[in-house]
Amino acid sequence: MQDPHRWWALVVIGLAQLMVVLDATIVNVALPSAQRDLEMSDANRQWVITAYTLAFGGLLLLGGRVADYVGRKRTFIIGLIGFGVASAIGGAAAGPGMLFGARALQGAFGALLAPSALSLLSTTFTDPRERGKAFGVFGAVAGSGAAIGLLLGGVLTEYLDWRWCLYVNIPIAAVAVLGALTLLHDRPGHAEARLDIPGVILGCGGLVALVYGVSEAEPRGWGDALVLALIGVSVLLLVLFVLWQRRARTPLLPLHIVKDRNRAGSFLTMGMATIGMFGVFLFLTYYMQGILGYSPLQTGLAYLPISGAIILGSTQISARLLPYVAPRLLMAPGMLMAAGGMLILTQLRVDSSYVSHLLPAELLLGLGLGLTFMPVISTATQGVAAHDSGVTSATVNTAQQVGGSIGTALLNTVATSITGNYIRDHPVEPRMRREMAREAVVHGFNQATWLAVGVMVLGALLAATLVTSKPLHHPSPSDETEEGAGVGRGE
Repeated sequence: MQDPHRWWALVVIGLAQLMVVLDATIVNVALPSAQRDLEMSDANRQWVITAYTLAFGGLLLLGGRVADYVGRKRTFIIGLIGFGVASAIGGAAAGPGMLFGARALQGAFGALLAPSALSLLSTTFTDPRERGKAFGVFGAVAGSGAAIGLLLGGVLTEYLDWRWCLYVNIPIAAVAVLGALTLLHDRPGHAEARLDIPGVILGCGGLVALVYGVSEAEPRGWGDALVLALIGVSVLLLVLFVLWQRRARTPLLPLHIVKDRNRAGSFLTMGMATIGMFGVFLFLTYYMQGILGYSPLQTGLAYLPISGAIILGSTQISARLLPYVAPRLLMAPGMLMAAGGMLILTQLRVDSSYVSHLLPAELLLGLGLGLTFMPVISTATQGVAAHDSGVTSATVNTAQQVGGSIGTALLNTVATSITGNYIRDHPVEPRMRREMAREAVVHGFNQATWLAVGVMVLGALLAATLVTSKPLHHPSPSDETEEGAGVGRGE
């Protein structure tokens, strides 16, 4: 029977997902204020971001499997409470070390929370029509959370204090815990199953090394010895992880999950989308504040069209079409539309206006991502056995997290390198250096955004060729004469 409280359960799940996603960006705007207040060095300030992404991205597979073994509702509530407590510690930080540790704790509990949230959604909504609407809302939250984080971070930093960028999670977590206790239902976990300890060490170790390596590539460069060593260790550990999963009795990540071409295509599409999205978010933030002179609050407000377009694309277009349209017919055009938005951003100049360049680019990018995220998440979790839903959800989140980390580091490194070369190739008089520096920065952004366009187009090709699943609902003659009478068939 359908859960009578399922739509309220969606509100609780969406609230928790929003908290996790926006925390990846909400601290970015507050970072300069936190650095001054806690007397952080320039070399160490990146750990406010890296500590969170390392723990979150590295522990997601473990968090997903724990949700399957212990129970998704229980894991969800533990994750919420832990995330709220870690946020309180971070908000009260008396020094850099305390803040870094709190951010790592946030990431660890987020790695418990995110997979259990998505798997609860997947097991709560099974009817194809309702599933489309529910995943449309979830996709909108997942896609727009980063932009909402930038806006909220700007508001809280400008009108209250940077610490409220962390404290804000406490009431959100409290409301979500109360909602989870009263509204969410779940099957018991599989406590008799054993946790794959070698798989945890190899898989989580490989992901931590990968995320750490690409995050260090941003300040150090891709040719740095530490970066190369970390990526090499990551490749070795992940290869050993795959070999071990083929023989493990209770694997951390059953390989049949990623061998399925529809799920593999969805994971890859999610990775490609976030590589481009997070890199462009970084460029736009620097462009609006450094070139156009926007305040943190103005920057946050300027991101609103992206959030609105993602919500529109997910809830009003994808959610309505997915029951009747093959997922790839939404994913591939969505990725191409997002690439079109990025294509506009390759034409930015020092004096470009918001209305003529940024606004149309944001609308196209947002609509494209809205069309993409919802069918990607729905397809990746469709038809998975209940005891594997947590780890499948974790794999979706891992693709998103690792893609975002790689995109930020890769595109920023490319932009910085091109900017430096531009300055060296265009010597000017001292009085013109500031203007030349601005032109060089924009040139670097433009050229790196071309790479983001290519990544999005590649994602569209992967979605079009790998994802072959049919629409969730195949209308019969009786469906056409009796509105809503048919029962959808998931494939």
